[in-house]
Amino acid sequence: MQYKHLFFDLDHTIWDFDKNAEETLNELYHTYKLKDLGLHSPDRFIEVYTHNNHQLWAEYHVGKITKQKLRETRFSKTFIDLGLSPNLIPQRFEDDYVNICPTKTNLFPKAHETLGYLKERYSLHLISNGFKESTELKVSNNGLNVYFENVVISEVVGFNKPDKAIFNHALTLANAGISESIMIGDSLEADIRGAQDYGMKAIYFNPERKEKPEDVNQEIACLSELMTLL
Repeated sequence: MQYKHLFFDLDHTIWDFDKNAEETLNELYHTYKLKDLGLHSPDRFIEVYTHNNHQLWAEYHVGKITKQKLRETRFSKTFIDLGLSPNLIPQRFEDDYVNICPTKTNLFPKAHETLGYLKERYSLHLISNGFKESTELKVSNNGLNVYFENVVISEVVGFNKPDKAIFNHALTLANAGISESIMIGDSLEADIRGAQDYGMKAIYFNPERKEKPEDVNQEIACLSELMTLL
């Protein structure tokens, strides 16, 4: 089947979430002098935060927690895990993180080159579980809006991947048939199995080359592979 519509995830697939978060947290570590609070290593702080943030986002994807709960918990849990009281978190720390991080412009290698190539041959769309304000900033600040015909944000439509409803909304908006559409993303649960359960094909973006589960048919380690795979 010749595909006509390619649906992409944004965070951890095109926009390098961990690298951008690391840059932001390094800046805030020094701005707020977190060393003086007892956080002696920015690297350890970032490592624990990243682990907690990934866990909380996994829960958010499947509706176990709200946006507010995610935002309230990720830094407080990190402070607790590092042996510090969450009461020590500077008042504006979370707000500053949310405001600064989406302005960062680290994309995965070959993102612009690949998207530019594919746009000449397919209709491209985004489906993101990210928050509305930050997703819109990431897309505009990185010049990604020139590639995508539609940007579907879970917070706007009221459903998160892997819910079939968000895939149905995205395909309806794109006037795309299931058999002529494919999903590309990094999350096995939200992107890959979410799309497969809806009836779509999917390509697993796996830059860390983790072991591929048996129910995943196609994977790539670099976005540029899409130029020859599709």
